[in-house]
Amino acid sequence: MPEYYGLDASEWRRLRALRTPHNIQRFLDDDIAYNVEHSGPTCLSPRLVLRRGHAHCMEGALLAAAALRATGHPPLLLDLESVRDDDHVLAVFQIDRHWGAIAKSNYSGLRFREPVYRSLRELVMSYFPHYYNLQGEKTLRAFSTRPVNLRRFDSRLWMASEDDVWYIPEHLCEIAHTPLLTPSQIRRLHPMDRRLFDAGLVGSVQHEPPAP
Repeated sequence: MPEYYGLDASEWRRLRALRTPHNIQRFLDDDIAYNVEHSGPTCLSPRLVLRRGHAHCMEGALLAAAALRATGHPPLLLDLESVRDDDHVLAVFQIDRHWGAIAKSNYSGLRFREPVYRSLRELVMSYFPHYYNLQGEKTLRAFSTRPVNLRRFDSRLWMASEDDVWYIPEHLCEIAHTPLLTPSQIRRLHPMDRRLFDAGLVGSVQHEPPAP
């Protein structure tokens, strides 16, 4: 395996310079534009995201996982599963045995989480009030039972690929997921509060359909 998992030294230094999960999130928010895929669906590797300067949810999570690896954390992804909506992917990390998350999203409430959550379920539930579709439905339903360590794809040089890395989201769709709500809880759900609905779209890139 090459020293930098296929990246060149300058790419690795760029990721390593981010130093902390919070800085990685700021980089995703401030320096990486939201990828609305006008030219068709993509699943860019971290190298291609750095080169092109844009990413959607999946691509942002991959870049965050690569940056976490460069700064001393394992490259872990967690998939959030929804109904009548797009899934969302988090790059997750632990500090002092508590979970936090980094994410690229078109919704302001679906991004960074401080490492204060004692379990993955507790972390995921923090996203529940902010996860909704444009019809105002609360749509989050399940999460991948265990984080996926992307080292399993190191032989395919996922960090430095010049091609789309569709095999990673395909794997996320195939693994076991843990439900968050019971059927009776789902039946009792109320529509989104309008103020929280509007707040979640602050700064969003307008396109159809929106993606978390």
